Amino acid sequence: MLGIPVLPVGEEVKNRSLPADLPTVNEPLATELAHYPVIHHQPIHWGEMDAFNHLNNVVFYRYAESARIAYLQALGMFDGSMVTVLAQSSYQYLRPVVYPDTLLLGVRCQRLGRTSIVMEYSYYSMAQSLVVATAEAVVVRLDSAGKDKLPWSSAERARLLALEATVGHTPKV
Repeated sequence: MLGIPVLPVGEEVKNRSLPADLPTVNEPLATELAHYPVIHHQPIHWGEMDAFNHLNNVVFYRYAESARIAYLQALGMFDGSMVTVLAQSSYQYLRPVVYPDTLLLGVRCQRLGRTSIVMEYSYYSMAQSLVVATAEAVVVRLDSAGKDKLPWSSAERARLLALEATVGHTPKV
């Protein structure tokens, strides 16, 4: 089994490892997700299928939300004191996903702005052994009242850049 970094929600970055129930990881996965510092493990549930018998497009947004929270937790930035708003998101669906399957969502910072972060997602299907969707989202940080934009602190920026550096990725700043 390859040592692909996987960060289930709540684990520290330094303790990244593959979940015991994850099927054997193959070489394409190592290539596809190698430069994503946080990988969210997401089983597909039967009730998430739509009338066409594939994963409903809305579910991709929910999965991205879970991966985004895992990313912020890895940075120590999701403690309830931070207010963020999803300002924009876009998805490219490459192949249908059907039950049963498990998706691995690679998430990373594409660009770190003064008050925003552009996040990039890659959805890897374990059943199909390939990337089935990609996405991008802009998240804006707000003050505690949720009214004004709030800049990332230098410590937060440093933690984010250090996390990305663990997999050899450097976001645009």
